[in-house]
Amino acid sequence: MNLNVLNLGRCPYNKALEIQWETLKKRQDNRIDDTLILVEHPPVITLGRQADRSHIIGAKNMLENNGIKIFEANRGGDVTYHGPGQIVGYPIFNLRESKRTLRQFVENLEEVFITLLSDKYNMSAYRNPKHTGVWVGDSKITAIGLAVKRGVTMHGFAFNVSTNLNHFDFIIPCGIRDKGVTSVENLIGKKVDFDEEYKSVLEYFCKVFKCDYHEKNFSIQK
Repeated sequence: MNLNVLNLGRCPYNKALEIQWETLKKRQDNRIDDTLILVEHPPVITLGRQADRSHIIGAKNMLENNGIKIFEANRGGDVTYHGPGQIVGYPIFNLRESKRTLRQFVENLEEVFITLLSDKYNMSAYRNPKHTGVWVGDSKITAIGLAVKRGVTMHGFAFNVSTNLNHFDFIIPCGIRDKGVTSVENLIGKKVDFDEEYKSVLEYFCKVFKCDYHEKNFSIQK
């Protein structure tokens, strides 16, 4: 299977969302192959379709002082945070063409990070049957939230590599009160090369989804 990879680098959430919609339309019209958009966002809180705004617990001035913006998203799920040090992936995949169910697709996304963390760091990452995503111990390391439009996926995953975990204190992540959030650096106690981790995510994504990729860099106007 051929996969287009679009690397946006550091890109504002709203600009990346515009690119998602453009890519989604092209995939729906079969003008492009399945595409994975990879991006690192400036600090932002997003609200999914089931979001409860009371799960944003940081005061407005605190969010502003930390440069955190708020956006509503049409993905599933509740409130989540994106920021520097986090690898965010938006797979624009035609589920009908691949004959995958949405559940199978989510499980594949989870498998990318379960296998990566096991192979690279000997971590026992796992699925939680009650909460979508990937967990280590009692803390989430990869959040997943999707939308499907005319059989094509959008939105996706957020993998905490060196994310500022203090920013999660401004929300109740995914509305889950009794569990934490973690990152690779937090767990191993040392710096991680973000570019190397990006390559690992792409490598394991292609292993799980059985695809070959063609990568393009996308210049973003700051």
